Amino acid sequence: MRRVMLMDIFTHPIAQKYLNRSGVAHAISVAEYSVKLALKHDVNPDIAAKSGLLHDIGHYEWYTNGEWDFEKYKKNDIHAIKGAERAHKLLIRLGEERASAKEIALAILLHTDSYLPENSMNKTTLQQIVRMADEMDEEPQGKHHYRKISKDDAIKRIERLDNLIEQLFIDLRETV
Repeated sequence: MRRVMLMDIFTHPIAQKYLNRSGVAHAISVAEYSVKLALKHDVNPDIAAKSGLLHDIGHYEWYTNGEWDFEKYKKNDIHAIKGAERAHKLLIRLGEERASAKEIALAILLHTDSYLPENSMNKTTLQQIVRMADEMDEEPQGKHHYRKISKDDAIKRIERLDNLIEQLFIDLRETV
């Protein structure tokens, strides 16, 4: 049973603040890709969706003279570290199971190697899924963070994901 729905996360003021900073359209796309990959690799789609949705909530905006500075961002970025902390705190506050909140936070922490030596860690399948889903939605120079989506379209896509995950769990219970 899911204790925290994606809509609970998405509509929370803390999530809204940071999702708007890092790109709502990108976050939702990564959540959608994460679910597809989770189904393919036998990973919990709920945990994957939450990890995908929150994977970039640690972003800081790097500007020089009022313009996005991609090079400054690449050089100084630790968004995965900050995002893991923010996501964990938010999920616990919303009532997510502690083990799930930790698993999601670790997937967020390890979705990028931007602050680690390349391929320096063995990652779980969930951690690999979030990284792959993020890469599937990337655009050059970080432009994926600036794609626009209306609030109504965002809500519809989150509702669709919540409904899909609920149906997957119903189907799983019926086959057991």
